[in-house]
Amino acid sequence: MSVEAAGGRRTAAIESRRESLLKKFKATRHHSEQICQTLTPEDCVIQSMPDVSPIRWHLAHTTWFFETFVLKRFSGYDRFSEQFEYLFNSYYNTVGDQFPRDRRGLLTRPTVEEIFDYRRAVDEQMIDFLERDYHWSRQLLEIVDLGLNHEQQHQELMLTDIKHVFAQNPLYPALSDFPLPENMAVPQPSWIAFDAGVERIGHAGHAFAFDNESPRHRVFLEPYALRNRVVTNGEFLEFVNDGGYQRPEVWLSLGWHHVTSRKWSSPLYWVHRDGEALEFTLAGLSKVNPSLPVTHVSYFEADAYARWAGARLPTEAEWEVAAAPHPVDGKFAEDHYCDEIAVHPSHGNVAGEFHGLFGGTWEWMSSSYSPYPGYRPPGGALGEYNGKFMCNQYVLRGGSCATPRGHLRTSYRNFFPPESRWQFSGIRLAKSDAE
Repeated sequence: MSVEAAGGRRTAAIESRRESLLKKFKATRHHSEQICQTLTPEDCVIQSMPDVSPIRWHLAHTTWFFETFVLKRFSGYDRFSEQFEYLFNSYYNTVGDQFPRDRRGLLTRPTVEEIFDYRRAVDEQMIDFLERDYHWSRQLLEIVDLGLNHEQQHQELMLTDIKHVFAQNPLYPALSDFPLPENMAVPQPSWIAFDAGVERIGHAGHAFAFDNESPRHRVFLEPYALRNRVVTNGEFLEFVNDGGYQRPEVWLSLGWHHVTSRKWSSPLYWVHRDGEALEFTLAGLSKVNPSLPVTHVSYFEADAYARWAGARLPTEAEWEVAAAPHPVDGKFAEDHYCDEIAVHPSHGNVAGEFHGLFGGTWEWMSSSYSPYPGYRPPGGALGEYNGKFMCNQYVLRGGSCATPRGHLRTSYRNFFPPESRWQFSGIRLAKSDAE
């Protein structure tokens, strides 16, 4: 192939990706605002705990990202407000100082209306920029793609954060009038076995992935088995009724400390009234549905349940090898809006012998969140995105009902501290061949 032909192919590939990202930009920005359609300004300014950010902050920070890393660097754009650089920087020390995370809910200004004005101004500039005849490079398009995936992460946080905000209200308001998923037949539990061997995990190919998914590398796995579906509310209720939260022998030491100091007695959003277990959902308060997946449990609770059940949690390598042959499909956030069903876990799609590998609930792994062999964070401010959090966190896999469609890959690594419960996080059991 001649140099000219190769150059033409690269130009065509870049142009095709630019057009694709323009379309994705419009759809992604629309979905963030779709989540807010039933919210009031009062809903959007509350911070119910330090890990939760006000909805207004999510809307502004995702806008700040495009303004800071695309428009300001590549298009000669003047900032909408110089004060916003400080207010809506999350943790990018290379960019500058940040307003303290745990005080985001103390701000009454800028108003929610001003934040929507900010979004519209930046959207107009971004769309104009993406439509412009510009010397586009692969690196620049990758930054735009990172910004879109970053916003999709915040869309999931918007749903989990507003759920936590609403859960503090004794009126237990609903996000919308959409009903919960209907009752369903629970797949019969079974074990799916895998042989020992050397496998490869990590991102492969040239499509977008976060830096923490690479490099692709070899792992050796002993024989193991995974449960064909996640743990249900009904199964977890058996653990609760068997005194699971009062039995230190099934808990890690630090987990037992959280149980006793925080007085945990059930998953985060379960409410016990007159001997009946209720659950707060984005459709409001309802009876715990025993057929649906248990969710909003910490790593500590997932690990304790697994010990109580005579099993363990999978490693992320075991999960990825098991999931690799199957399409990344399930019930994701946009699907709930299209189907007018509340964002809530179900058992999801069937993939071979598995149910709900993707969507439904995030699944806690026994693996600490740490760098893969040979990992090096990117240089500059964007290198702060993942690498500096590789400490005191555990990996989750598979996505949840609140994850945007198209955001996941089999190699996708989510991570949270082991005590975190406000995400849609659940349990898939594993066991070793000798167990």
